[in-house]
Amino acid sequence: MQKEFKPCGVITVTTDTANKGSFVATIKGVILSRFLEAKIVDLTHDAVVQWPAEAGFWLSRAYRYFPAGTVHLCVVDPGARLEPQALVAVVDGHCFLGPDNGVLAPVVAGAAAVYRIDLKRLGCIGLKFTAGTFHGRDLYAPIAAALASGACRPEDLGAAASDITPSWVDDPEVIHGGIQGVVITVDNFGNLITNIDASLLAGMKQPVVEAGGQQIAFRATYSDAPPGEYLALLNSFGVLEVARSEMSADQGLGIGRGSPVTVRDKKPA
Repeated sequence: MQKEFKPCGVITVTTDTANKGSFVATIKGVILSRFLEAKIVDLTHDAVVQWPAEAGFWLSRAYRYFPAGTVHLCVVDPGARLEPQALVAVVDGHCFLGPDNGVLAPVVAGAAAVYRIDLKRLGCIGLKFTAGTFHGRDLYAPIAAALASGACRPEDLGAAASDITPSWVDDPEVIHGGIQGVVITVDNFGNLITNIDASLLAGMKQPVVEAGGQQIAFRATYSDAPPGEYLALLNSFGVLEVARSEMSADQGLGIGRGSPVTVRDKKPA
């Protein structure tokens, strides 16, 4: 059963602006001008430019660490339109707001209430949207403030939607003898973070990772491998990660976002 959204006043903001210029600041300014008591948290502004898959991954993995009732605003759009196709979704008592370009697909998979925002209904929050190039500030920020303050409900903003744009990255595939996924992001240390969830590896006795032409053994933590050695582990977000002790895995293996990663059981049951 879908958990009802009850706003708690917290808003997270995710963009691909890398905090350059005043873009993020003005998004926050609009939110505060409409809801001064808002508690705004930067989820990330380092999502790779114009690739919604990474931002969607971080949203799907990070939202559960925030209180129910949080509004999650995500603006990563590879093709901003004069009249954007915008969505608002309720998942686990959280509210997600962003363009219909696949960024919300990892979050709304499964149980979710999704609504397509009708620009003609925005009068209910005192907003008359005019076409422009900065939707994060002029469209999504006012809506986020209204949702977080309780000035409107998600269902007030549009009709239910079932035909949203899927994620740009396919879910991991179960293949003969293993699981195949992809690198979804690379962190600041050069670690390769995949979309392979820990639950997919639960039945494996001795999993071995194949990536960049290497076979890589699992370790419990980074320090279990000597300097320079590759290792695989389940990271703090519950997904498979490929690392290189005290060095950069992405530079060493020569792979990055979108590269295939396979896990096979060396000792199948």
